Amino acid sequence: MRLRQDIPNWLFTLAGIAFPAALILMWWLVSELGLVRPLFLPGPGDVMVEGLRQAREGILWEDASVSIYRILAGWLSATLVALPVGILMGNYRLIEGALEPLISTVRYMPVVALIPLSILWAGIGDAQKILILFLGTFFQQVLMVMDNVKTIDRNLIRAGQTLGFSNGEILARIILPAAAPGIWDTLRITIGWTWTYLVVAELVAANAGLGRRIMDAQRYLATETILFGTLFIGFLGLLTDYFFKRTGRALFAWQRQR
Repeated sequence: MRLRQDIPNWLFTLAGIAFPAALILMWWLVSELGLVRPLFLPGPGDVMVEGLRQAREGILWEDASVSIYRILAGWLSATLVALPVGILMGNYRLIEGALEPLISTVRYMPVVALIPLSILWAGIGDAQKILILFLGTFFQQVLMVMDNVKTIDRNLIRAGQTLGFSNGEILARIILPAAAPGIWDTLRITIGWTWTYLVVAELVAANAGLGRRIMDAQRYLATETILFGTLFIGFLGLLTDYFFKRTGRALFAWQRQR
């Protein structure tokens, strides 16, 4: 059997539904049989009731709108800087040599450790939260964009040189179109990372947001609120991922989909 054997679309979709459904069933059985105390693992029904309460009272929509704004602002600001820097690093070895050691070092620094500095630099408002999301995304993103550009087929560049293209024409007409599908996948992956930093970003002095709601629930041992908030963030991330996948298929229909 081949590693990626073609299967019908309905079977592919069914597999994606059946496995999460089986996990939820196991979760329900564990809670119903009392194998774990509700304080540590409330049942799916309790989590759903908490979510409905938040939606009915408007808490969920307020938190979600604030968090989505912060995610988009942090990710877009990181992307607007990472794209040109990553493209330059992928095309010019001197720029890669100058920037790659520093960026590679900073990307291993824990973002949580930078919270005190971010407060000093940006205060405790939205700017501080957006800065944390920027720092959590940019350094990984710029290196991935660089690799997307570096790993294109070099024969395409040689063909452009044979046709007499200038360096600018090779970049605009060959390198960027060839690297675009990979860069799009990088954007899809890195916005997922931005979602994972949301709770960290809303750790300090946030008056609204999904991450802030989770942190408040921790103080009162409201486990159902913690679980619902975490699952809802995952759901929003899944919607984001689906949007990027569908858009990528439309933008790069010429590329064989994997």
